[in-house]
Amino acid sequence: MADFAPKLKKVLREAGCYFVRQGKGAHEIWYSPITKRFFVVDSKIRSRHTANAILKQAGLPKQF
Repeated sequence: MADFAPKLKKVLREAGCYFVRQGKGAHEIWYSPITKRFFVVDSKIRSRHTANAILKQAGLPKQF
């Protein structure tokens, strides 16, 4: 299975989103200046649907 997390984090950084703090377990809290909201990114994302849902929360179009 593929791990979408590294590519997803790169896309988020390029869009201006940034890491805020470590969450519980393997989760990270990120902030999107586009939507002005915080959202959770898991360290291992195995589903493209989950990766696209995170992009949606960040205010970005689907890419996976």
